[in-house]
Amino acid sequence: MSDPRDWIGNSVEQTDTIDIARARAMQATQDRAPDLSDGDALPPLWHWIYFWETAPASALGEDGHAARGGFLPPIDLPHRMWAGGRLRFHRPLLVGGSARKTSTVTDVTEKQGRSGRLAFVTLRHEIADDGGLCLVEEQDIVYREARRPGTTPQGQPAPGDAVWRRHVRADPVLLFRYSALTFNGHRIHYDQPYAAGHEGYPGLIVHGPLLATLLVDLMLREGRRAAPAGFDFRALLPVFDTAGFDLCGQPAEAGASLWVADADGCLAMEARATD
Repeated sequence: MSDPRDWIGNSVEQTDTIDIARARAMQATQDRAPDLSDGDALPPLWHWIYFWETAPASALGEDGHAARGGFLPPIDLPHRMWAGGRLRFHRPLLVGGSARKTSTVTDVTEKQGRSGRLAFVTLRHEIADDGGLCLVEEQDIVYREARRPGTTPQGQPAPGDAVWRRHVRADPVLLFRYSALTFNGHRIHYDQPYAAGHEGYPGLIVHGPLLATLLVDLMLREGRRAAPAGFDFRALLPVFDTAGFDLCGQPAEAGASLWVADADGCLAMEARATD
């Protein structure tokens, strides 16, 4: 197998139209009236429903992801998840406009964790339209060994001082709709027998990007109306469809502190929005 670090510098460019149909479908998925119009600013993190990776069905792996060794390095670990990211917003994407996205592999590292061997891939995404750069995102992807049956990640208690709080139950319909909107074929989000039998999870996993999107939505609903200039998030524990979870937040100096508390009150995701 090739050295995965040989993929550092690998780059790909995509173009897409920020079409209103997908934006309104995202509003409906979040249980909002679909009232966006062409020319409106796309809400923060909704760029994830555009720039689809459309690998042919014959080029998919067992997990539903595109087979490795194309744009992403061929890491020989079976399970892949989105671990977090850092975003900087320069100007909004406009509904109805066209944009281009340039993605580059910037780092590949391997570590030995408590659960076994891990590999981390960092991607840099730059999205621009005819007016210039709109946002820059660094995305962290983690690869890990197969989960041992009966093992449960240990979490830490979530903060108890939330000023904003919203309880959510991510049922299979919500997870299916978000998978469809992002063209995400990863089976852990909609195929319960696969999630349990192949990856050892007790239920379907709520998408990390969906949790991050819901945290920003909480802030915009409850705390402030202006979109943030920056947003950093880190996934700590998986969240499942088997129980509800809490979106939590509070104002902080020059922004907001945000987090997800799972059904056991453990910290599942932490995030920071900055002005």
